[in-house]
Amino acid sequence: MASTPRLQAGRYAAALSLCIGLGAAALPVQAQEAPAKSPRIEAIKKAGALRVGVLSNPPWLVENTTGGGEAWAGPAWTLSKEYAKLLGVKLQPVLVSHETKVPVLASNQVDMTISPLSATPARNKVVDFVLYSRTSLCVFGRADNPKVSGAKSIDDFNKPDITVAYFTGGGEEAWVKERFPNAKLRAVTSGTAAPVEEIMAKRADVTPINRIPWQALNRKVKGLMALPRENGCQDSPEMASDIGLAVDKNQPEYLEWLRAVEKRLHADLEKEEQAIIQKM
Repeated sequence: MASTPRLQAGRYAAALSLCIGLGAAALPVQAQEAPAKSPRIEAIKKAGALRVGVLSNPPWLVENTTGGGEAWAGPAWTLSKEYAKLLGVKLQPVLVSHETKVPVLASNQVDMTISPLSATPARNKVVDFVLYSRTSLCVFGRADNPKVSGAKSIDDFNKPDITVAYFTGGGEEAWVKERFPNAKLRAVTSGTAAPVEEIMAKRADVTPINRIPWQALNRKVKGLMALPRENGCQDSPEMASDIGLAVDKNQPEYLEWLRAVEKRLHADLEKEEQAIIQKM
């Protein structure tokens, strides 16, 4: 879930209104002074603007295309606004693409990329992260399927009598093959967030889905059940990937300060993320 297409106007209008309000309420009372001996912070203050690379990726960064209200919202935007406030500068969004959101850091076109990024080993070699969330997988099936309702954990699906559906070429394909070597695997072509049709038609018992779209699917399609069950599968450790904003390397004072501010706001950012997910 590290990147998604630009969203249609209106779908997230309600979410934008809610998360903008939450973001404003989440701003801390106490200030957190930025380090004086940081070349990056000195440059930001001199320019009078904090340049942030933006590309919509809900629930962390949501673009408002309705024409009214603030242009961006979500935890990444709320965190960026706090940085700009503490630095005493304006927040300047810079549109980036999937191809440029990392390279713009080394080329000094932005001070940070706030389009949410997965902290992969490859990216960790070229940028530093300020992590504030993570994504992971749930595994769901029909609640009236005894193989699903009777399962205690995802481990219970690694059996010869279980059929696991997955998208060919999808991000979960390698994980499915490694996680369920003893199950029957059913490859299907790409479609929505998960091959729910395979589950409803009983051609498969279970299939993986990212924890974020799972909540919307569960509200839309009745009679489903996901594991792990705790907290609506939102704390699943399966195929977990940290999510955050990125800055160019070799900026220790800047990075330390950014992470300290995030740590102070972390609980509020989590609440804002959940509020947006509930509206998706």
